[in-house]
Amino acid sequence: MKKLINDPADYVTQSLEGMIAAYPDVHRLAERSRRVVERSVAKQAGKVGVASGGGFGHLPLFAGYVGKGLLDSCAVGDVFAGPAADDVAAALSAADFGAGVLSVIGNYGGDRMTFEMQTELARASQKDAEIVIVNDDVASASANQAGKRRGVAGIVLAFKIAGAAAEAGHPLAEVKRLTQGAIDNMRSIGVALDACVLPHTGCPSFDLPENMIEMGMGIHGEQGVWRGDMRSADDLAKEMLQRLTDDMPLSSGDEVTILCNSLGATPLDELFIIYRRVSQLLTEMNLTIVMPRVGHYATSMEMSGASVTVMRLDKERRELLGAPAFCPAWGCK
Repeated sequence: MKKLINDPADYVTQSLEGMIAAYPDVHRLAERSRRVVERSVAKQAGKVGVASGGGFGHLPLFAGYVGKGLLDSCAVGDVFAGPAADDVAAALSAADFGAGVLSVIGNYGGDRMTFEMQTELARASQKDAEIVIVNDDVASASANQAGKRRGVAGIVLAFKIAGAAAEAGHPLAEVKRLTQGAIDNMRSIGVALDACVLPHTGCPSFDLPENMIEMGMGIHGEQGVWRGDMRSADDLAKEMLQRLTDDMPLSSGDEVTILCNSLGATPLDELFIIYRRVSQLLTEMNLTIVMPRVGHYATSMEMSGASVTVMRLDKERRELLGAPAFCPAWGCK
């Protein structure tokens, strides 16, 4: 597959430089690290900071969500590799406005190890620091082993809740509580149609034969729950939603938000076909959809496929979801 790159070794650096050049009013690189993106505004004394980080190749996740009402900083690793310890330390420092820092990260071993270590070091330096782990992927472990589940596109909604809570002036413990509540009430699943090609190898990230798909595959090509023949969009949407609601039962009258996400190559046209069926099914269940999102939110370069995230809302989450945010990846408003 052809790629619009120069030297594969410069893939991450040059992509970040382009993002900063495109949105200088939103993002900038931190002084301490060329692999840390921070908000391009003066530090807001007394506000809780929200940080994150992870491997590259999932844009706009992770660094694209740095902006008002979302993340204050983000540490970036190589393609599909967690960020370095020094970069995580720099990200925590960049998000430190004097009221503590909450790290919101996906449930991946390398990311957890590095962020947990740097969080402990921050605490040892008499700084307030907390961490929450996003584990929304129902395909990656059973409900009784939910702590082993991967974090996928639902992390974007966790960013939004954390960022809005921090922007509203809540203290660190409250920002953590609200964010954890969002994670506990959120489930995601995806379906892969084709692999992405890793820039440093020129090879597909996994092998998926023509006319076959894989339900529940992870964003790095991790094994899903079944592999089989291609099915219609309506059938796939129904199965994804069924798996989500089996794991997180919903009641008539509940309010939910939906994130219908492209894994990279799948266009909006096809996402809207998926969302159309999801919305029909939820309406039939007498559920109300609030502020849905359809688009490219957590990708795997040019992987073909889509994911669906459902988050159950209460009054607090509804208000935080609708709070103002300024970030191109989320939509500036």
